[in-house]
Amino acid sequence: MGGFEALQVNPLLRKTLADYGIAQPTTIQEQAIPLLLEGKDVIAKSQTGTGKTMAFAVPMLQRIDQENEAIQALIVTPTRELAIQVAEEVKKLSSSMGIDVLSVYGGQDVIQQMHKLGGKVQVVIATPGRLLDHVRRGTIDLSHVSMLVLDEADQMLHIGFLQDVEEIIDQTPEENRQMMLFSATMPSEIVKLAGTYMKDPAEITVKKTQITLKEIRQRVIETTDRSKQDDLKLLLELHRPYLAIIFCRTKRRVSKLNEALKEAGYQADELHGDLTQAKREAVMHAFRQGEIRYLIATDVAARGLDVEGVTHVINYDIPQDTESYIHRIGRTGRAGSKGLAVTMVAAKDRNYLELIEKGIKQKIQKQRLEKPEKKKEGSRSETNDKMQSRRAGARPQYQKSSRKPRRR
Repeated sequence: MGGFEALQVNPLLRKTLADYGIAQPTTIQEQAIPLLLEGKDVIAKSQTGTGKTMAFAVPMLQRIDQENEAIQALIVTPTRELAIQVAEEVKKLSSSMGIDVLSVYGGQDVIQQMHKLGGKVQVVIATPGRLLDHVRRGTIDLSHVSMLVLDEADQMLHIGFLQDVEEIIDQTPEENRQMMLFSATMPSEIVKLAGTYMKDPAEITVKKTQITLKEIRQRVIETTDRSKQDDLKLLLELHRPYLAIIFCRTKRRVSKLNEALKEAGYQADELHGDLTQAKREAVMHAFRQGEIRYLIATDVAARGLDVEGVTHVINYDIPQDTESYIHRIGRTGRAGSKGLAVTMVAAKDRNYLELIEKGIKQKIQKQRLEKPEKKKEGSRSETNDKMQSRRAGARPQYQKSSRKPRRR
């Protein structure tokens, strides 16, 4: 006996997991699922991309009383995008169990949400502000919640939701409440929150190196501010990513780069905090379906996003700390697949690069893109050979950084 069976996951959930191609648990799932099935409180320090959603969703769904129509489980997330994503995962798992799942977040029609809540709802995934709005209106009753998950707890603190989170916890029954806290980092406020509300929690730590080093190849491309946009286009031409997330520092830089790539004929779109919820959902749907290949995003907008098939992460603007770097590159190299993370570094970025390398305890290979020289028109067979090589996934050729970059 092994896999999810060894973790005491029931046959129905195991079959659903297998139907989605999930046969073996990740490290965090192996450690968290047995504890949560026993009803214990758990604090898990884990980066995105380690399988944490399934780590709390599987035991949560297994413990739901299907005959009880009250809200029994509540998952609180910092962003709408993460709420939508977690809801999709939970709905996948619960599809064969007759468990009703609802996501509650800003940008939706409140009347429609209230109508949905009038029926049987057993699991709610919500952002803090919209959830409290429903609680105050009396359209959501948390008095029967027996399982509470705080997902990306440090990000909720960063955005300023700590007071809202405490108010939400106070709305749930203390006596029979199981709490699960998942966070990439553990600042003092999160530790204090856990100490106040959790009962003798078990602690789990999944080291960040499991994300950074195992499944993701990392490269640094040396560039200049002046040539960065041209170098990015060359990088995309050389690699031809299936799906890539390109990170910029600000919303303005996201929009500017998106406009430039679209004008150059690339299938690109943007994701940042100024978009309407309808636009955000449309962009993410198009990206998941492969209708756009390049998603240009800010850190906050992309926090917690998990899109199957992301082959490349490109740091167009270098992140300014190790944690942000890990969160970004963790969007690729998931579920055992290989990924490539490329960081574009100008001279002024060297200090940030040194900080990141110190944080991940490794030197990232530095390369300089070399634009292919134009050749005379070759034979048809030579052209076909190149096309076949590209289709076969041949890696692009780099020149080592001994040569100076060409001026453009």
